[in-house]
Amino acid sequence: MRIGIVVDATCDLPVDYLRRQHIGVLPIRIHLDGQTLLDQRDPQAITGFLRGGLCERGHAAETEPCSVAEISQLFLERLVIDYDCVFCLTITATRSGIHANTSQASFAILKDYRPIRQAAGVTGPFLMRVVDTENLFAAQGVTAVEAVRMRSAGLAPGEMREQLERLAQHTYGYMLPRDLYYLRARGQKKGDRSVGWVAAALGTTLDIKPVLRAYRGETGPVGKVRGFEHGCELMFANTVRAVRAGLLTPTVCVSYGGPTRELENLPGYADLAAVCREHEVEFYASPMSITGMINVGPGALIIGFAATTHEFSTTP
Repeated sequence: MRIGIVVDATCDLPVDYLRRQHIGVLPIRIHLDGQTLLDQRDPQAITGFLRGGLCERGHAAETEPCSVAEISQLFLERLVIDYDCVFCLTITATRSGIHANTSQASFAILKDYRPIRQAAGVTGPFLMRVVDTENLFAAQGVTAVEAVRMRSAGLAPGEMREQLERLAQHTYGYMLPRDLYYLRARGQKKGDRSVGWVAAALGTTLDIKPVLRAYRGETGPVGKVRGFEHGCELMFANTVRAVRAGLLTPTVCVSYGGPTRELENLPGYADLAAVCREHEVEFYASPMSITGMINVGPGALIIGFAATTHEFSTTP
């Protein structure tokens, strides 16, 4: 069976990996300063967003996922012919309408695909499975990489879906913002006032940053750190401990709201990369999507991995 994998543009994985594994990307429209950008993990578009000064004003942007009709069209024009089963792995349904739109589109796709496949000379039924990764950004990449492994191993679609949904329940995403004022402004834009003005002012004055965790569809703070670079070091050290303790899948994904050369210079990054090599854990580092930077601010760091359990420690 020919199995396809599709992610949305917020899934932070290197573009060369997505292309090499033939992973499709559902784009996201961004409306900002009278312009409409298309986020589809294009490296040139990400660089232009960072260099063009748009990222500093990103908190005012409106993001728009693919509509039900657009998703249906994408599948019926190409994917129902190229594959016999497609897994759509989406950002957590609690933070975006992408999962709801894709799930709704699947009904029309499964109803209308037969004459299209017949006209193309393709026999047999078509299957579509929509999986909520229950996480964000780099942490979504953990599920996508595992889907590629299972496809390569020849697992049946039913077994793949069961294992991917179980993995989503044990995937951890940790995020360290750089600019609390930005995070507060973005939260107000979306009606989330969890980062108030006083907290933003005090945090900026004292250089205190919250460490946020995404887990099973919920996001919230799990600790505070003094200084962004110190926070990065703690984030990487926590991941090193998780790798040494044993992960559920041999994958760690990291993304950064800026050029990857800056990511590689952060304290603790090289140590994590070395420990992953030592334990034969695949390590993927990539720029954050434009949509991700709009929502959490430029310069933020995100790490994702899957473990039976994990508690974030603010001690080295």
